[in-house]
Amino acid sequence: MQIGNRHIGRGHQPFVIAEMSGNHNQSLERALALVEAAAQAGAHGLKLQTYTADTMTLDLDEGEFHIANLNPLWNGTSLYKLYQEAHTPWEWHAPIFKRAAELGIIAFSSPFDATAVDFLEELGAPCYKIASFENTDIPLIRKAASTGKPIIMSTGMASIAELDEAVTAARAAGCKDLVLLKCTSSYPSTPKNTNVATIPHMRQLFGCEVGLSDHTMGMGAAIAAVALGATVIEKHFTLRRSDGGVDSAFSAEPEEIEALVTETERAWQSLGEVRYGATESEIKSKEYRRSIYITRDVKAGEVLGPDNIRIIRPGRGLPPAEFDRVKGRILRKDAKRGTPLSWDLV
Repeated sequence: MQIGNRHIGRGHQPFVIAEMSGNHNQSLERALALVEAAAQAGAHGLKLQTYTADTMTLDLDEGEFHIANLNPLWNGTSLYKLYQEAHTPWEWHAPIFKRAAELGIIAFSSPFDATAVDFLEELGAPCYKIASFENTDIPLIRKAASTGKPIIMSTGMASIAELDEAVTAARAAGCKDLVLLKCTSSYPSTPKNTNVATIPHMRQLFGCEVGLSDHTMGMGAAIAAVALGATVIEKHFTLRRSDGGVDSAFSAEPEEIEALVTETERAWQSLGEVRYGATESEIKSKEYRRSIYITRDVKAGEVLGPDNIRIIRPGRGLPPAEFDRVKGRILRKDAKRGTPLSWDLV
């Protein structure tokens, strides 16, 4: 499949997405700086989130609308206030998309309701991301899928039955190109609860591209995911964690995104194919395998044995497996120390 000018699949470098989320800290200047930093770090995609506090929840700070046991980063506020602080103003989307295009990075977004899909369609969004908390919002999935554009869907918290319902709805509504991202919806998550072993099973079960929405610190989980077949890696991104912000504590900095792009590509390159025997690059190295050499000056008629032949490097003599066959045989002609043993000498 393809998103913008990037091919997605196991035959291509992993598609690395820098997730801006709310790390713009309500500054358009900082948002544009994030775009530039992501592009400079080599990220292939830049993801926004398209919602308002009013499209997400109600302006209440009581009961279930008050955040008390979710995450220390957000506890003590309300859902409404959190989304007010974290949302990306819709009027910023166009300049962000424009700057990304100028820098050759693919900008897209997670819509959180039907109005966001309509808005992003006006901007020419190349694909849609369905967030983990929305993977049970079947009407939203249908709306995004009806555009016919690729969908990337995070799978945090979802059971197989819930994922089957979401995937079935997306495909029935017109989605032909789908990526499912293994995701653990805790912030940050730990490598231990990331379970990237699910990735090949998910590919087999749903017959689509798979990846990782990574909320761990570092890049070990992402590299393991690529080794297991992930073709997309998404990671939250900020300029500096010390700058603060709703997602900064579990976001990668530019140098870490750059390393992520490099190391996931190396992991992908290392997969290769099932192969035994010397590769083209190893042919010269075969010369330095061990083989049988004459270890002192010898005369014709001498008996070969441990006092005049040894298995050493390099590999121009008879192979080590022949040592017992030549031991006790007679040398046919004189040979100097350092002569590789060959059958014509025996």
